Amino acid sequence: MFIAVDAMGGDHAPREVVSGAVQVAREQGTQILLVGNSALLESELRRLGASSLKEIEIVHAEEVVGMDEPAVTPLRKKKRSSIRICADLVKKGRAQAMVSAGNTGAVMISAKMVLGTIEGVDRPALAAEFPNPQGRTVVLDVGANVDTKPSQLREFAVMGHFYSQEINGIHSPRIGLMSIGEEETKGTGKTRVAFQVLQETGLNFVGNVEGRDVFSGSVDVIVCDGFVGNVLLKSAEAVAELIKTMLRRELQKSPLRQIGALLARPAFEDLAKRTDYREYGAAPLLGLRGGCFIAHGRSNSTAIKNSIRRAEEFVAAETPEKIRAKVAQLHNEEKRLLGDSEL
Repeated sequence: MFIAVDAMGGDHAPREVVSGAVQVAREQGTQILLVGNSALLESELRRLGASSLKEIEIVHAEEVVGMDEPAVTPLRKKKRSSIRICADLVKKGRAQAMVSAGNTGAVMISAKMVLGTIEGVDRPALAAEFPNPQGRTVVLDVGANVDTKPSQLREFAVMGHFYSQEINGIHSPRIGLMSIGEEETKGTGKTRVAFQVLQETGLNFVGNVEGRDVFSGSVDVIVCDGFVGNVLLKSAEAVAELIKTMLRRELQKSPLRQIGALLARPAFEDLAKRTDYREYGAAPLLGLRGGCFIAHGRSNSTAIKNSIRRAEEFVAAETPEKIRAKVAQLHNEEKRLLGDSEL
C-alpha cells in the first residue's frame, strides 16, 4: 500500500509535510510517495536524517498550485503540479490514496475528474469529524457541494455509514438529517423529501437532528448540504479557538488560578487534543474511485502524520469498495422502483 503525499501543499510546505511523512513512516512503516520538487524534498530528508528511509520514495513535480489559484488549474494549466500528479498516481494504481494540505478546490476538482466517482455516486462528499462526549460525530458534506438533491443526501448517508463503521468502529451508526427541528414536517421541501428517502435506505436512520446534536453524541453521522456543513465546520473551529483563548486568559488572572491550572494541566491537555484539528487529521472526500484526504492549509507535521495515518486506515478497511457496493445496490433499487424519474 502506498499513500501519495502532496509535499508542496499547505502554508508550511514542504518542511512540515516532509516531517510528518517521515514521522509516520518511522512509527508505522507506512509506504509513502512524496510528490514535489525533488531537490527541495531531498534537502528536507537530509535535514531529518531520513535520506535512506526505504519507506519514502520521491516523485518529482516541477509545478505547484498556489492557494489563490483557480480550482481548475491542475487540469488546464499545471498538469505537472504536485496535486495533479498525486491524483494521477492513485488513478494509475501506484498509490491507493492521496493526501494534500494544498488548494482545497484544486484538490477536490482534480480528485473528482482524474479518479472519477463510484458508480451510482452523483457527487463526492467531504466528511469531517466533530468531538462529542462519547467519541466523534461524522458530518458530511462540509464543503464539496453547496446545494444537493435528496438522492444525493441519501448517498452521503451511505458513505458516512461505512466510514463511521470502518474507521470509528461503530457497528450500526445512528444517522441523522440536519434540519431546524426534530419533527418530520420541519425543514425545507428538500429536507422533507430527504427524510422519506433516508427511511428507505435500510440504514439506522433516526430522523431529523439539530445543530446541538453535532456535539451531543446522540447520533454518529449527520448529513447536510455543503453550504450548511461548511458554515458549521468553520464556526466550530472558531468557537474552539475562542474557548482556548478565553480560558487561558482567565487562568492567568490570579496566582491561585495559576496554581489550579498547573494542577489541572493534564486534563486541559487531554481536552485540547480532543478539540484539535491536528489530532483528527485530514477530511476524506468520499465517493471516489480511490482515497483522497484534504488537510487544513495550516497543517503542521502532527496534522500531516495523522492525515497519512487516516488515509492508510481508510484503504486498509476497503472503505471505497464497501461504499461502492452499497451505493450500487441502492442505485439499482431506485432505478427499478422509479424508472427514469428523479428525486
